[in-house]
Amino acid sequence: MDDPEYGRFVDWDKMENGGQELSPKVLNCNDLQELKQLSRQGYWAKNHSLRAKVYKKLIKDIPCRTVTPDASVYRDIVGKIVGKRNTSTLPLPEFVDDRQVPSYCLNSEGIGAVRKIIMCISNQFPDISFCPALPSIVALLLHYSQDEAECFESVSRILACNDPNRRLVDQTFLAFESSCMTFGDLAGKYCQGPHKLMVAVSEDVMEVYSDWQRWLFGDLPFNYVTRVFDVFLVEGYKVLFRIALALLKFFHKVRGGQPMESNNVKGDIQTFIKDINKSVTPEKLLEKAFAIRLFSRKEIQLLQIANEKALMQKGITVKQKRLQSPVRQNVHLAVHAENFTSEIVSVKEMRDIWSWIPERFALCQPLLLFTNREHGNSLSRFYLHCEGHEPTLLLIKTSNQEVCGAYLSTDWSERRKGGNKLSFFGTGECFVFRLQPEVERYEWVIIKHPELGRVGASADKESNSSQDTADGTDPSDRLSPFLATRHFNLPSKTASMFMAGSSECIIIGGGDGQALYLDSDLNYGRTSHCNTFNNQPLCSETFQVSILEVWGFKDNLQNEEKPSALP
Repeated sequence: MDDPEYGRFVDWDKMENGGQELSPKVLNCNDLQELKQLSRQGYWAKNHSLRAKVYKKLIKDIPCRTVTPDASVYRDIVGKIVGKRNTSTLPLPEFVDDRQVPSYCLNSEGIGAVRKIIMCISNQFPDISFCPALPSIVALLLHYSQDEAECFESVSRILACNDPNRRLVDQTFLAFESSCMTFGDLAGKYCQGPHKLMVAVSEDVMEVYSDWQRWLFGDLPFNYVTRVFDVFLVEGYKVLFRIALALLKFFHKVRGGQPMESNNVKGDIQTFIKDINKSVTPEKLLEKAFAIRLFSRKEIQLLQIANEKALMQKGITVKQKRLQSPVRQNVHLAVHAENFTSEIVSVKEMRDIWSWIPERFALCQPLLLFTNREHGNSLSRFYLHCEGHEPTLLLIKTSNQEVCGAYLSTDWSERRKGGNKLSFFGTGECFVFRLQPEVERYEWVIIKHPELGRVGASADKESNSSQDTADGTDPSDRLSPFLATRHFNLPSKTASMFMAGSSECIIIGGGDGQALYLDSDLNYGRTSHCNTFNNQPLCSETFQVSILEVWGFKDNLQNEEKPSALP
């Protein structure tokens, strides 16, 4: 059924209009929680006119910069910018890919209008240097706009959002690349099966994940991306991560058992998403996405900031338009036979470990800091060689040929803050693992059970306030660590006993046991279940250390001996 008010640019033969007559005609709701539920349920999905009005209201409510281009600006500039050129072949600005402009269900007038609007956006937003999602967003909103000027104003408001807690669209290469790294981090934690498959079949898993936004804004069919956009306008950027993770899970479920070539994984995922209606409904996609118990919005924001900082340290700037050289050396380049030798793990095993670590450190190469074969069985020497490095990777081979270890987020020098008292430190990025006799990784218990440590605003505020006062720093100048325990209302201290050290021993994981305990001679140790990681024993419960190695992370783009530690 045609919509004369909001259908000027729509090719109605391509639109799915089933249920229009029976669908709601109005939306009377101002409560955010109720609006979330309605958007997830697809309350306005069946009524074209209602969806257009809801979009208009939601976008109007976005807090924007004082001077944000509106419809009148578009009417003033479009003639000067476009002139009499053929709109269907109008060249697009460098910050978008001219080959990836979806037409969805637009008619010929709409297809040309997309290019005109993007050109005018480029004129009014000179700071945009990289925005691959823009063509899809313009094309989508044009279906629900009365004219080009209204669509231009809607897109402008999304781009001009100035709420620091409401990230909407990446507009620089730095922001985009850090989003890809953040997605890689989330995939490694919440899609372990699919992530393991990606690592196994792709030369560079981050090259695969760099398409995650394209999966949503480009590959998804129109009736899927509109459902995603419904929720996105209500809940924000975090929704995009959820949907992309769900797509990865469904791809793994449908294609995981089929042979895949490493040079075509990206194409396989793209084909699956374009044909997703053969296997997954929009409702099932959203259901899967919201079943993922993801980090809080605050934690994802902190992770994004940490990834941006890592990229900036490697020379990526806000104004950079595209990647000029590989920023992230892939696993096979960071760890290969020519630059890696260990007495405990093979190159392949180290690559597997590298696929588990946070993306901002996967940019680095392994750097051997300590080995008992060279530096002796001495805890004091262990500290001497490891302090000043953050993070570190501990590897142990027992006298029974078992191999286990831990990824440790924090500098061992932090142990001194407890004085003579053995006290725990570190963040929720720590994890423990075993490689022999079988591979198993155990992450912080809160990652799989976030309900145990829901972020509490008041507690968090008090904690941050007290810490800022204690160290005498301005909170605005401090970068709060990702997964710092003070962000969570933990049920007990045993849920956050990450790492501890004294002159007598080192301990990793605590609460009703210890994931790893090593004595002062680095000779004997023990392992058991602990509350922090909810792990099984990593090897024989009491063991003798045969070989112990500690690895740091060397910046492979700079000739520095020590990697820069992120706060």
